[in-house]
Amino acid sequence: MKEKHYTIKELPTKERPYEKCEQFGAACLSDAELLAVIIRTGSREKTSIELSQHILAECGGFLGIHNRSLQQLRKIRGIGKVKAIQITCIGELSKRIAMTHKEERIQLDSPKAFAEYFADYFMEDMRFRNTEVFRAVFLDTKQGMIKHSIISTGTINMSLASPREIFREALSYDSASICILHNHPSGDPTPSKEDIHTTKRIRDVGNLLGIKLIDHIVMGDKCYVSLREQGYL
Repeated sequence: MKEKHYTIKELPTKERPYEKCEQFGAACLSDAELLAVIIRTGSREKTSIELSQHILAECGGFLGIHNRSLQQLRKIRGIGKVKAIQITCIGELSKRIAMTHKEERIQLDSPKAFAEYFADYFMEDMRFRNTEVFRAVFLDTKQGMIKHSIISTGTINMSLASPREIFREALSYDSASICILHNHPSGDPTPSKEDIHTTKRIRDVGNLLGIKLIDHIVMGDKCYVSLREQGYL
């Protein structure tokens, strides 16, 4: 027997998220209704809204969904490859919108403002990662961002930061200075001895090349530590 998928159109008019959004705006939709608009169809047993409620319950809300990989999402009953991709992409879209908004209000007039800006800019991307990710930000002569890229990813408690890879990119972009960041999956941004050693090593290589290391920011869960503010730069 062919599997039946219940769609939003089969719901009573007053319960259809599309109609509610059109009449009252997206802000009036519940979390489940917003998710139902994204996944569009339900499963054999559930309407799209019922399935969305089930997904949110399984994951503990939107933050839980955001922190799950494609493979983990597909383990939830009712989610196949397409729905998992849709959910993952909307999470990535929300991160990029947030980062774009932050770009529009950049004002780096002090070391503290610099650290706060870049910690805020990358927080939603880095705080949910299960392994350490080392990222470099390449800056022009006015400390404007030229580009940022992930240099390496590591294990649960270590990232491999290669000065060679960092400065190869920095030179290719004609960067005047750089900022480096990495996350601690534990949520505690307290720098380790290895973090401090890595900072000094990259600083020294940068000084030889005439590319200043502005800061090394260690990211935790909604918190961060600036090694410049800690006196290591």
